[in-house]
Amino acid sequence: MRFIGIIGLLVFSSMIAQESQLIKSGSSQLHYRVFGKGKPLLIINGGPGMNSEGFAHLAEELSKFGYQTITYDQRGTGKSTVAKVDAQNINMQLMVEDIENLRQHLQLKTWSIFGHSFGGILMAHYASLHPNQIDQLIFSNAGGLTMEFTNYLQERIQNNLTQTQRDSLAYYQNKQNNGDTSELTRKARAKYLSYAYVHHSEHAPLIAQRLLQLNLPVNNLVIQDLFKIKYDARDKFKKFQRPVLVLQGKNDILKIETAQEIQKAFPNAQLVLIDHCAHYGWLDAPEVFYPTVQKFLNEKI
Repeated sequence: MRFIGIIGLLVFSSMIAQESQLIKSGSSQLHYRVFGKGKPLLIINGGPGMNSEGFAHLAEELSKFGYQTITYDQRGTGKSTVAKVDAQNINMQLMVEDIENLRQHLQLKTWSIFGHSFGGILMAHYASLHPNQIDQLIFSNAGGLTMEFTNYLQERIQNNLTQTQRDSLAYYQNKQNNGDTSELTRKARAKYLSYAYVHHSEHAPLIAQRLLQLNLPVNNLVIQDLFKIKYDARDKFKKFQRPVLVLQGKNDILKIETAQEIQKAFPNAQLVLIDHCAHYGWLDAPEVFYPTVQKFLNEKI
């Protein structure tokens, strides 16, 4: 099952990470990077099947708020390798264990976590199993606490495109479905699909580059596992008292109702809806996104 709706974002970074290392995590060699100094904030990028390369810029910006920000490549992506890409090595349980192994490696008692898109799903699954390790949670245009979003995602993607973009996307998608694996076709498909993820079209080329990095086998394995485990975290946080911020673009491919369901599941959650914003708050509306995140992170907990 191909899940092309939730992705990460490629933003090239001009700064160098303070630390870049590999650690062993079960069957995976896990690659991570650390930016800045201060209280720890883990950033879980979107996907599944995407590396963390595109989140360096975001990590650098958030580190300016007095945080030590941490990015890592999810197993089987980027520089995080596994012996074999199969269901025994790529699944949600192991991905949660990777996060916990990283926390222990960094010798952190607790940390805050920022989960974008699919990263919000993985963050919620981790938090449901390790609630005592959490200071704060930030859901950024997250997939939600169930798989219900998969029922509407493709329709929302189509609705975010113009008719010309829809027709062009369908043309190149059909070519791929018929066996055309050429770089030209891949790039053209990514170009037209990318417009669904941003409100301001000038950012679409960044998304197109990111789409080309999708590791489809990893993507399929993770989505299959989410359905296999019947992912549903709606009733897992009734006693969770840590602060939670839910950020949602009003023009996103994900419905506002999905964000509202996340807010409802947490006793101490606030929802911020962002105007003129699709899947990436820090691109479409940085003047709202960054101050909102900074205020939340700096609140006393």
